[in-house]
Amino acid sequence: APVAIAGAGVAGLACALHLHEAGVPVQIFEASNRVGGRVLTDLVDGFRIDRGFQVLSTAYPEAQALLDFAALRLGAFAPGARIRIGGRFTNFVDPSRRPQELPGLLGSPVMPFADKLRVGKFRLHTTRGSLAALYERPEQSALERLRARGFSDAAIEHFFRPFFAGVFLERELASSSRFLEFAFRHFASGEATLPADGMEAIPRQLAARLPVGTIRVNAPVEAIEAGGVRVAGTRIESSAVVVATDGEAAREFIPTLPALRHNATVCLSFAARTDPVRAPILVLDAERSGPVNHLCIPSAVCASYAPPGQALVSASVIGALGESDRELERATRTQLRGWFGAEVDGWRLIRVDRIPRALPQQLVGALEPVERDVRVGPGLFVCGDHRDMGSLHGALHSGRRAAAAVCAALGVHTQNAAHSRRRRTAP
Repeated sequence: APVAIAGAGVAGLACALHLHEAGVPVQIFEASNRVGGRVLTDLVDGFRIDRGFQVLSTAYPEAQALLDFAALRLGAFAPGARIRIGGRFTNFVDPSRRPQELPGLLGSPVMPFADKLRVGKFRLHTTRGSLAALYERPEQSALERLRARGFSDAAIEHFFRPFFAGVFLERELASSSRFLEFAFRHFASGEATLPADGMEAIPRQLAARLPVGTIRVNAPVEAIEAGGVRVAGTRIESSAVVVATDGEAAREFIPTLPALRHNATVCLSFAARTDPVRAPILVLDAERSGPVNHLCIPSAVCASYAPPGQALVSASVIGALGESDRELERATRTQLRGWFGAEVDGWRLIRVDRIPRALPQQLVGALEPVERDVRVGPGLFVCGDHRDMGSLHGALHSGRRAAAAVCAALGVHTQNAAHSRRRRTAP
């Protein structure tokens, strides 16, 4: 009987792909009408709207192993950020990749010169050694780690807090130092990118490599039973079951899994006649002048995100699930009017995306160990970013680990599958 996978997000698709390469038959049951899970893109009035602000780091090892970067036609963000501080914008970029920006960086008011040197040392610290070694480092909160590395309050408040609030989806920097160093490592050593067809192109590419008929959409798993699953009232025999849903949904099938809390985000997408930033760069608010923590122009990264002659503005709010859409829009426009002037009044709100379970909380202790068990019972397995580092890499990696655990349980030799994986080169 095939292995049954509940969920066609990136973790479930990665698990299925590894099983397929090992010669194990597999069937995916997806409750919604398409693959992707939380990695989705909608085409609205000619605009590509991702479900919340997401990027693909070309340095993620699992992405390099599984994805064809060239086929995704990736566009890259500038390596750094444009920061709103003291009533004006200043660029803070990586001089190793943008040496022409070095004179401006030296005089930047974002942080004192000594902190800029510490950023370079922190880069060496996070990129040194293997990921496994990074995961074994002593753990503390991200804020405590930054202070232990000697960063001043100015550096933390002007750069690290707004930047990593967008990564952690929490402003207090209470997330694990392992998550901080994992994220900094990959942003420092790779490019933050968007696929030309939107983030959903990633799960679509994985799905396209599976045999036709492997994935059934609009087919929610109703129950997991001994030796099978129940879908639409019908029992389907399986040799193993992999639950590849988000953490809360997984607990409905597997009550022994620990309870999870998630960080939330809201993304407001606007249609603009002109690009207010005029650069493919992330914009951060170090002044905390309104609800928007960070903003970008996806159409400046990939022109395909907007119709010709228009720009897509993506503004992200951390949490804020209590305010109405109208209240958030009003507060967002007020904040951005202070940044870009009266042109903001002419922007058209396309959509408000509320993602209450955007990211499992990665607090101190939650990543101990980073790679949690994927086998939870006889013939029962689980994968997803809640079993690994909360990231696209973590979701893909947990899928690979779940597939390996299934193969081990079934007595399937996986060497050929491992050798068939080929690394894709970044653009």
